[in-house]
Amino acid sequence: MFETEVYIKRRQKLVDQIESGVIIIFGNRECPINYKANFYPFRQDSSFLYLFGLDFPDLIGLIDVESGEEVIYGNDPDPDDIIWMGPQVSLSERCERTGIKTTGTLEEFSADIQRIIAGKRKIHYLPPYREQRRQQINYYLNIKGDEADSNYSKELVDGLIDLRSVKSLPEIKEIEETISKITYKMYLKAMEMAVAGNYEYAISGALESIGLINNCQMAFPVICTVHGEILHNTCQGNQLKQGDLLLVDSGSESRERYATDITRTIPVGRKFTPMQKEIYSIVLKAQEESIKVIKPDITYKSIHLNAAKIIATGLKDLGLMKGNISDAVNLGAHSLFFPHGLGHMLGLDVHDMEDLGEDRVGYDHETKRSLQFGISNLRLGRRLKEGFVLTVEPGIYFIPELIKRWESEKRFPDFINYNKLQSYINFRGIRIEDDVLVTKDGCKVLGLPIPKKISEIENS
Repeated sequence: MFETEVYIKRRQKLVDQIESGVIIIFGNRECPINYKANFYPFRQDSSFLYLFGLDFPDLIGLIDVESGEEVIYGNDPDPDDIIWMGPQVSLSERCERTGIKTTGTLEEFSADIQRIIAGKRKIHYLPPYREQRRQQINYYLNIKGDEADSNYSKELVDGLIDLRSVKSLPEIKEIEETISKITYKMYLKAMEMAVAGNYEYAISGALESIGLINNCQMAFPVICTVHGEILHNTCQGNQLKQGDLLLVDSGSESRERYATDITRTIPVGRKFTPMQKEIYSIVLKAQEESIKVIKPDITYKSIHLNAAKIIATGLKDLGLMKGNISDAVNLGAHSLFFPHGLGHMLGLDVHDMEDLGEDRVGYDHETKRSLQFGISNLRLGRRLKEGFVLTVEPGIYFIPELIKRWESEKRFPDFINYNKLQSYINFRGIRIEDDVLVTKDGCKVLGLPIPKKISEIENS
């Protein structure tokens, strides 16, 4: 946990943004794998962590906006808990560390919330992203069916997004130290193990073990694949062959649950082929040029579109695209090769606050999400602010099914050279990603620099 004062100030800043009523923040419950006593690893709700810092299950937080009263509801350990898990600290003792002086049982919460409902006070809660949460909301707040998904507090969502978007120094330190102490080592290990005859799952397991021996979980399931054209490929049964490209997209989660998210594409055997060097160099240029221009008050959508132009220009130089590049990007022809967004917000979630609504996090009244294929997948488009932490992850992919479909539909014949593309049909994909902090005058790539230049990868 951070210092007690951190959580007190966060809750006060949130209350200052809410006009009236009662804020209810549900913590997560444990989820059984296959029977009641066998659980998936517990992961606390990120907004609950942000406001209260308590990383254990079956808790509910209440903040009364008008009176300032703050209560954590949960049950103290019973004799069975002590038998199975040893001596346990009481709820009130745990809450002292987060600055909460009042606690109650879950039964008391049920009674208290019914009095609040009877008093017709406004209740603020967050949209559910788990069925368990939906059931909790329905049960405690007397809401039926899917009403929980539509009746949540947009005022509370907007308030939390405003607070969580701008990272404090302790939060930035969490992310940066995790990259330097854990994620960095993971990628050096991946480069060492990227040899012909090895298996994707062996490399993935080695990466995960580095997190585990540092008492950290993975921030998301490891993507470790020679089929980099499948953007979120989690199948890991392939044996590496000389000439393959191994795409690794992974990140560790700090002890305070802050995520890292890095991608590197590594030639098996540590040497790029001439064709691989050409495509890799385009992706690297798009990434480095994008990082150079990150600063407050520029929209991330404009940086994405500039990265798309760099990619399209590079592909035109290779004869894969043609025509006017600005027109090609404006119409979305580049999306055949770059069908996702340049990046997303990063924090307590790897796609930070996505449970609160991706458009509410990544866009605003000024910048709206495009419906055009490719750019519609841009998770972050809004104007940047000092303190944002985001990913920068351009890529080039040759997706055989997509190429065949576009060619059969005669899409963008003025911009795409389908004949030339046939020699790249089995190339697969390349992505390069780093985590970047928006600073007062520019930006900073967080953590120890992980090799990404061709010479660094080949000689590391």
